[in-house]
Amino acid sequence: MTSAANAAPLWQPDADRVAAARITRFQAWAAEHHGAPAHGGYPALHRWSVDELDTFWRAVTEWFDIRFATPYETVLADTAMPGARWFPGATLNYAEHALRAAAERPDAPALLPVDETHEAAPVTWAELRRQVGALAAELRALGVRPGDRVSGYLPNIPQAVTALLATAAVGAVWTSCAPDFGARSVLDRFQQVEPVVLITVDGYRYGGKVHDRTGTVAELRRELPTLRAVVHIPLIGTDTPDGALDWAAVTAGTAEPRFEQVPFDHPLWVLYSSGTTGLPKAIVQSQGGILLEHLKQLSLHCDLGPEDRFFWYTSTGWMMWNFLVSGLLTGTTVVLYDGSPGHPSTGAQWSVAERTGATFFGTSAAYVMACRKAGVHPARDHDLSRVACVATTGSPLPPDGFRWLHDELAAAGPERWIASVSGGTDVCSCFAGAVPTLPVHIGELQAACLGTDLQSWDPHGNPLVGEVGELVVTRPMPSMPIRFWNDPDGSRYRDSYFEMFPGVWRHGDWITLTERGSVIIHGRSDSTLNRQGVRMGSADIYEAVERLPEIRESLVIGVEEAEGGYWMPLFVQLAEGATLDDALRDRIKQIIREQLSPRHLPDDIIEIPAVPHTLTGKRLEVPVKRLLQGTPLTKAVNPGSVDDAALLSFYEDLARTRNA
Repeated sequence: MTSAANAAPLWQPDADRVAAARITRFQAWAAEHHGAPAHGGYPALHRWSVDELDTFWRAVTEWFDIRFATPYETVLADTAMPGARWFPGATLNYAEHALRAAAERPDAPALLPVDETHEAAPVTWAELRRQVGALAAELRALGVRPGDRVSGYLPNIPQAVTALLATAAVGAVWTSCAPDFGARSVLDRFQQVEPVVLITVDGYRYGGKVHDRTGTVAELRRELPTLRAVVHIPLIGTDTPDGALDWAAVTAGTAEPRFEQVPFDHPLWVLYSSGTTGLPKAIVQSQGGILLEHLKQLSLHCDLGPEDRFFWYTSTGWMMWNFLVSGLLTGTTVVLYDGSPGHPSTGAQWSVAERTGATFFGTSAAYVMACRKAGVHPARDHDLSRVACVATTGSPLPPDGFRWLHDELAAAGPERWIASVSGGTDVCSCFAGAVPTLPVHIGELQAACLGTDLQSWDPHGNPLVGEVGELVVTRPMPSMPIRFWNDPDGSRYRDSYFEMFPGVWRHGDWITLTERGSVIIHGRSDSTLNRQGVRMGSADIYEAVERLPEIRESLVIGVEEAEGGYWMPLFVQLAEGATLDDALRDRIKQIIREQLSPRHLPDDIIEIPAVPHTLTGKRLEVPVKRLLQGTPLTKAVNPGSVDDAALLSFYEDLARTRNA
């Protein structure tokens, strides 16, 4: 990674771009109306936004003309974390704001859906609004009320956007999984929240193949006893099953949308982020918190507006899909790609950008590095003249990725803004990343985001500059979870983020804050698996793999590598008499693919004599990860805390061999 002492930036916005940026206009307006600093650029604005947290978020509500049905009593009633209460007394509706552009530009495209044929079929603002109104009326007719859960087993298609917005319009709570998730993975999520409606496809197309999911849907229906209705979307052309409703029928109406005005902290959706033990965490975020955070992020940081076309490669199982849909809040056209990121060739995503005229291109760092490795030439082979920004997330973008993007995109004309961003499902937003008025340095995120008091701390809670530390946030953000589902005393929520530093959010990333205010992300400081931005707990893998009689115990590790790769080995301790041959390896991969996710297939399956544990019986995931990243044994773990310390030398030797 680069340091703050490095030479000239990779990219520098010119004076015209700085002047035209929405964040520049916001700063001038906030200086006039709320006492924000008129000078000092972004660093001064950011300092004000965290020092004067109440005033900053009040300014955001005014700048974006938030429509409160009832006014708020105060901006922040309690600054404690967890437990901060934002805008008490206020009522509003997220979906109402997401559809505001329909009144001004009814015939303009709101959604541009694209599949692997790359043929876009626009959905206008007026049509999206009509469909949301029709589905919301049907949901109410089915008895769906504020607080009820509506679930989607859907790919990244317009129907998923309609379903989310209709759910929010009713005041119900949305939750979704992508159809490449197996039944067990879906049930581990949906059974927690007990949905009353399931909206589902019959299958999906990926990598040039049709994947029938009718059997999985039937299992979901059997195992979700709270369902009152199932809505069938015939994406691959099957007939509506007995007892299910047809999507076309439930969206045929012309009812004017009615937006339930709910409290600011009313649940909007449930996202899932797996820990290392137990069921996935069911994270609840609020209508008001997401509305404000996403408007700030997408308009001020990403500089999106009605003239833009916003594309980010994602699936409905990743928080970036929710973030993508929120592009509607800014009036921008949202590009929905349903398909493989690399079909029919590695450059597929660049083809989507060309076909849709995307102005903001979002992808994963892993995809960028795959393109580099495959010899893809985006700007040579595609017309990317409209692309103003290429953003990456999911994992840190290595320095070589910055250089490759910059050099390759130079063929498209003026230098492109490259924005590496980092946040999390936990806040459904970014802690650090894109700032259109700041320079970009190789290997670095431009700055911490507005309203985010991002710091790097050592284990004793001392702030660090220029050194690696834990990513912490010391003041509340509106999109922080209002709670976890089925966590009545809040203990699981507190343990997830506030155990190490009480009252301070610890996210689980290693970061460096440079002297110039930029941020370097070094990867996870915990053991959560993060493949292409989709996080999964190791417990999910263990549950599936250890059903096989040949596997006595297993250990799975996700390792961020220095050159930008991500290595996910699965270590297995075999039952007596078993042999790790190709047949067993295939069965292990098959059970993970079918029951969990094809994204999380291990890169290597390696036999070990035994799994190391703590003295309390927990698998030693984080220390093993550190060993595989090259940390010396004496610094990675205290041998006295391990049930069999002799087992650890295997991983140290493996790391040495791989690095050699």
